[in-house]
Amino acid sequence: MTDWVIQLIEQTGYLGVGFLMFLETVFPPIPSEVIMPIAGVAAVNGPMTLWGVIASGTTGAMLGNFFWYLVARVIGVDRFRPFIEKHGRWLTLDWYDVVKAEKLFGRFGSVIVGVGRLLPTVRSVVSIPAGLLHMRLKSFLFWSSVGTAGWSSALAVAGYALGRQFGAIESIIGPLSTAVIGLIVLAYVWRQLTWRKRHPAEDQPAD
Repeated sequence: MTDWVIQLIEQTGYLGVGFLMFLETVFPPIPSEVIMPIAGVAAVNGPMTLWGVIASGTTGAMLGNFFWYLVARVIGVDRFRPFIEKHGRWLTLDWYDVVKAEKLFGRFGSVIVGVGRLLPTVRSVVSIPAGLLHMRLKSFLFWSSVGTAGWSSALAVAGYALGRQFGAIESIIGPLSTAVIGLIVLAYVWRQLTWRKRHPAEDQPAD
């Protein structure tokens, strides 16, 4: 897999970096933890520059982010209500959670999206709740760009600095990604064990 990424980047340059990052965001066959360090390594001897690699990687990822935001926004959260009511147990989600998330995004949506772009795994899916809950497009694009550029820059700079020793980067970020996935799985199991259906009305004070 790594050899294929190297070959594509060498043959297509910035276009290949952007294309791979777009794919990674829409349907992640290859993680950015591999793509951007390799692109950073390729920039050591040219013809690509480090800044060009960061710009192309960020642009490709943002196209993928925007794609999922638009899909989720067109669908809208209200259309999910019958599905949530029927399958909430397996989603560990009920309408109370949706209402709570909507209020949370209303107050802290920018922080959630910006920080989420810096977290492995989370960065690929945070566009969906942002779109479903109709986060303002300008805020979504700005904070997504800030977080995505930060993530892409960190990986590209690491690859550039370490030259062709990009395996050292994978040895650090790879376990981090695994740890995040493990925490998500544990959180899901815990939610399954403790889940009970609630409604927004439960949180309303009695008259």
